[in-house]
Amino acid sequence: MSSPLVQDLIESGIHFGQRSSGWNPKMQRYIYGKRNGIHIIDIKETVKGLLLAKKFVTKTVAGGKDICFVGTKRQAKGVIEQRVGDVKMHWVTERWLGGTLTNFRTIRARLQRLEELEAIAENDNFQSYSKKMESQLRREMRKIKRNLDGIRRMSKLPGALVVIDVQREITAVREAKKLGIPTICLIDTDGDPEAADIPIPGNDDSMRSIDVIVRELCLAIADGQQSRTTTAEDAGAEPAAATEDSKPRRSSRAQFRADDSNVSAPEPAPAGNEAPASAES
Repeated sequence: MSSPLVQDLIESGIHFGQRSSGWNPKMQRYIYGKRNGIHIIDIKETVKGLLLAKKFVTKTVAGGKDICFVGTKRQAKGVIEQRVGDVKMHWVTERWLGGTLTNFRTIRARLQRLEELEAIAENDNFQSYSKKMESQLRREMRKIKRNLDGIRRMSKLPGALVVIDVQREITAVREAKKLGIPTICLIDTDGDPEAADIPIPGNDDSMRSIDVIVRELCLAIADGQQSRTTTAEDAGAEPAAATEDSKPRRSSRAQFRADDSNVSAPEPAPAGNEAPASAES
């Protein structure tokens, strides 16, 4: 990992955790110290988690699978929609609908309904319906589009889930765990690292820190897209992939721990773990 990236992480304030009074003891191994009542995250652990996540994302995308990003908090919405849209992956930034993964057929049915409504709007702009029905159909179309527009091109279950703030998106994390879909989570000092297959300890309330993490993961996606094999891109293999994705899969935390042992983080600048008295959580 290059020094400029380490500097970007430090300047984004990713090492500023939550107030020490509200911490999760399971985050102890990722905490460097405490300053003015605020926990300071060990930047080396952040870089280590990010390295492991980038390696896994590149491998997953190169194998023909997609990545879905989940971040419904205000700070994450704009960042995810812009950067993830650029690499043509999937996202959820409004509200995680229960069953988005575990009841994927129903979600696909709702997206088909959205396409039907958009076709009606394009053809005759609802002129063949009464005013009352037109209002209902337009409202239905806006609601589906608001909640599901980011995953409308997701024809099969994703190969991994990237989550911003594991506490806020715990429903999505649990659904992924049930189906054996690996999760990569940006986790603050009040979160539970055991909920993620690949935890990235860091400030999940700062727009700048979220932007750096999403940016780096999208770069990893771009690398994976360039090296996708011809077999993975072959349309003939699509039905088999869909059948496989419809079944629960098992994710192995041992696999990530094994890879973790081969990842070493560079020494950050000495000033990286010092928080000013006016640090924001």
